[in-house]
Amino acid sequence: MADSDLKRNDFLHSESDEPHVARRRAMIEKYPEIKNLYGYDQGTKWIVLFWVVTQWMISFLVAHFDLSWTTIILLAYCYGAFPTHSLFLAMHQISHNLAFAKPLHNSLLGCFANMATAFPHFSMFQRYHMEHHKYQGVEGIDVDVPSKIEGDIFRSAPAKTLWMFCQPLVYVFRPLLVKPKDPGFWEAVNWTSCVATDIVILYFWGNKALGYLILSTFLSSGLHPMAGHFIAEHYVFKKGTMQETYSYYGILNLITFNVGYHNEHHDFPRIAGSRLPELRAIAPEYYENLHFYTSWTKVIWDFITDPSITPFNRVIRKDSRASKKQN
Repeated sequence: MADSDLKRNDFLHSESDEPHVARRRAMIEKYPEIKNLYGYDQGTKWIVLFWVVTQWMISFLVAHFDLSWTTIILLAYCYGAFPTHSLFLAMHQISHNLAFAKPLHNSLLGCFANMATAFPHFSMFQRYHMEHHKYQGVEGIDVDVPSKIEGDIFRSAPAKTLWMFCQPLVYVFRPLLVKPKDPGFWEAVNWTSCVATDIVILYFWGNKALGYLILSTFLSSGLHPMAGHFIAEHYVFKKGTMQETYSYYGILNLITFNVGYHNEHHDFPRIAGSRLPELRAIAPEYYENLHFYTSWTKVIWDFITDPSITPFNRVIRKDSRASKKQN
């Protein structure tokens, strides 16, 4: 595939299965000790507790000192976005049941983590995310893949900048339009706990306190270094290849549960993020020839400024398992 082939009006179509299942089988056959890394991370709950309480405390102080909205916006972008996005990625970890042994306890922790990020989304995210792993790139099922209309519209640098800024809205509304799901019990728990928390904060501390949490959430997922993983994980940047998952080995892994180890995570979603570097150390030959990143900020910059990279730079496929399941 020539470099010019990436200047596309359509997605990259693949007739092959996603690469992670085959690689997982090969790695386990060669290194059966990898299975010793399976399991949850007991430290996740303490990190979640720290970030939730910290964000609530800062929210209170914002109101107590009656900070200006300009200061609140700067505080939300320069600080609040980091713990907020860390909580997002804690919820990602929790969605794989990697914080506790029992799914019930993971669901409760996920709802609790969501209570400091203003907008309820944990439970529905979990349902869609499991399909992203099982049906990576499958049209109409993996809602992590942009819609065709996104690829058609957001092609220029200004348009891609706007698209990146609106990622929080994109990730909320795309699944509802592409593959809507009926809410269930855990959606009720998630929405009730999150909205009730927002109401309590608004009533007792005021609109600036809640505004800080809302701004931290929105800004952390748009044009912010923490949001670089949205693009880095599965957009085809390596020209001349069909590599569809990319890892990031940079400092922000320290507060994102090693979500940057994304090839490793998709290969072994039952391994907690804290142990993914051990996985790579056991079997480095499976990852050292794959393209990777060391800066999420550069990923965002390259995505916006490189005219050959658009929302169409995603691998999509049809999947017989998905077709059978739909029937």
